[in-house]
Amino acid sequence: MWKCPKCGREFKNLDQNHFCSEAPNTIDAYIEAQDKEVQPLLHQVRNTLRTALPGAEERISWKMPTYWSGHNIIHFAAFKKHIGVYPGEAAMVYFANRLTEYKTSKGAIQLPYEKQLPLTLIAEIARWCYESE
Repeated sequence: MWKCPKCGREFKNLDQNHFCSEAPNTIDAYIEAQDKEVQPLLHQVRNTLRTALPGAEERISWKMPTYWSGHNIIHFAAFKKHIGVYPGEAAMVYFANRLTEYKTSKGAIQLPYEKQLPLTLIAEIARWCYESE
């Protein structure tokens, strides 16, 4: 077990990513709660999604920044070594051939901090998710 030195919560994983206080309720608060080095990357993802989805509402859902328009379109979140983008399973299948250089799972893409963010691809995925619902 690992115990957070800031809040005292215990976790199974060493250095578990978590919020020491109450989870943020806005995307601004979410980004501000992240490490200073990661914040510019999160702003890039946010600005990309804002441009790609101009009519979507920004909200926090599942404790992650989310774009919503009658349904959750896409989420993103910061982790220890990557930014996770969550477009859902159908998008993962549709864009599979363009995601081969990233670690992926059923509904998620891991974008490592040491690689340049694929902002054009993120925008395309977000628009596809919006239009396919």
